[in-house]
Amino acid sequence: MIYDCVIIGGGIVGLATGYALSQRHPGARILLLEKEDRLACHQTGRNSGVIHSGIYYKPGSFKARFSRDGSASMVRFCEQHGLPFEVCGKLIVATREDELPRLEALYQRGLENQLPVRRVTPAEAREIEPHLTCVAGVQVASTGIVDYKMVCQKLFELFQAGEQRRVVLGTRVLRVEGQRVLTSGETYEARSVINCAGLHSDRMARGAGLDPKARIVPFRGEYFHLREGRNHLVKTLIYPVPNPALPFLGVHFTRMIDGSTHCGPNAVLAFKREGYHKTDFSLRDTLEILGYPGFWKLASRFVKVGAEEALRSMFKALFVRSLQQLIPEVQSEDLVPGDAGVRAQAVRPDGGLVDDFLLIERENQVHVCNAPSPAATCSLEIGNYVAERWAGVTVGVGSRE
Repeated sequence: MIYDCVIIGGGIVGLATGYALSQRHPGARILLLEKEDRLACHQTGRNSGVIHSGIYYKPGSFKARFSRDGSASMVRFCEQHGLPFEVCGKLIVATREDELPRLEALYQRGLENQLPVRRVTPAEAREIEPHLTCVAGVQVASTGIVDYKMVCQKLFELFQAGEQRRVVLGTRVLRVEGQRVLTSGETYEARSVINCAGLHSDRMARGAGLDPKARIVPFRGEYFHLREGRNHLVKTLIYPVPNPALPFLGVHFTRMIDGSTHCGPNAVLAFKREGYHKTDFSLRDTLEILGYPGFWKLASRFVKVGAEEALRSMFKALFVRSLQQLIPEVQSEDLVPGDAGVRAQAVRPDGGLVDDFLLIERENQVHVCNAPSPAATCSLEIGNYVAERWAGVTVGVGSRE
């Protein structure tokens, strides 16, 4: 069989893309390949479950537009299919006077991105979060929480409902050669290929003969959870004012849809693209990172920040101190280790971070080469966008052999 489209990657972006294609082209033969034995194992299944608003992102960027529209479409999707979610809002707070200009800049950006934002005083912030300490805050009403694994399961069910659609698990894609997809099992013929391989998306693009002009550098996000009996300290989501030069949002509190509370993440370099534990190591991945000039240029710009993150990773007391800037009542014994995630961050050769989603097209191929957070929030919008672009780059779809 010759497939009209082969999608590489069974995370939420791949599944949402498959779903969008199946809705727009119900007669198309679509194959989705995932190297693990289950879906949503990596970035999707290890994120904090936040439905992001898009307040942090440059107006007009993919991230800003897809977050704003995606938060609404994700809520509609959950409502339509009976999935649990909550639009609880979040607070971004300044804990020092010198953070106030950055907080005000975020507020103005929220207005530019057409988001429901409002300034809050310390007293108003404590009405929302009674245990919080701050000097000022911004509330973003459209932020919510959801279980993205459940979203993926529903997308999978909807995608699989059509006779022309197929999902194959436990099959690693080795490379794409023109319209042939070589895997650890068999070779598939495809009129088009969509690369949603996440942590391995840049390698997949290069293997297909493209230069994404960036390389994935993995950063492990390390979390703690509040122990049972202490979840009352957090009602919604509490974030500090982030460093605008970095894609990380700082150590924060996130109430999950199951009622638990995540604290973090700490962000450190991972020596394996799927390195979820401090001892995880891949020689290939490490040599690739250390041999990449863009990494060293990035590291030289953020030596102090990198050192602070590494120390906080090694010493729990420093992690606790960061949390206490927001909620002073939190103590070390309140925290239990949680699962870590890995952010697939694309870095340019000059050391600059790719701060927007990176999509590359060629005839019969679309490569999603940078889709870290907030990609889960944006997944339905990314899927629709890729499905639109797919129709433009694909030749001969609809014919049969």
